[in-house]
Amino acid sequence: MDGDVPTMAAPSPYTLREKFARLAWALVQSTLFAWSFHTCYGWRRMLLRTFGASLHPTCRLRRTVRIECPWNLSIGMDTAVGDGAILYCLGPVRIGDHSTISQRAHVCAGSHDHRSRAMVLLRPPIVIGSDCWIAAEAFVGPGVTVGDGVILGARAVAFKDLAPWTIYLGNPAQPVGHRAPLKA
Repeated sequence: MDGDVPTMAAPSPYTLREKFARLAWALVQSTLFAWSFHTCYGWRRMLLRTFGASLHPTCRLRRTVRIECPWNLSIGMDTAVGDGAILYCLGPVRIGDHSTISQRAHVCAGSHDHRSRAMVLLRPPIVIGSDCWIAAEAFVGPGVTVGDGVILGARAVAFKDLAPWTIYLGNPAQPVGHRAPLKA
């Protein structure tokens, strides 16, 4: 390895404050959040709000949901997040009203710049509209906007914006039908 030039470690993309907040949240999530009774939605909302999440009083998150950086999370009225779902909120994640994020779905607002040797952290926002259903084990990638009324089928993968009131399936997600706007 003669001639190799040692490289310096890249600086952390996280501030010291954010590192401590992530550590504190990891402790709370793995204990007080995860150990709560399955219908203690108010308790879990209170814990998340303590860490900066913006949550409507009627949203419901199951105790096995995994959330990274809750201060980047906003969830609207009567929205539910199912067991084992992952809300990876390195960047802002906004979920509208009356939406469902089903079990083991993954909403991922973080990636790396593959064009950079340092693999610089990227934190593009995700917006999921109202009246959406992100079905079981579906994946919503960084920077994606999911229009109102979208259904992203089980195990479908969205890396591009999804048009409102459309049903998507597959990897990559492709439109397969339209969904009529819901009646009140």
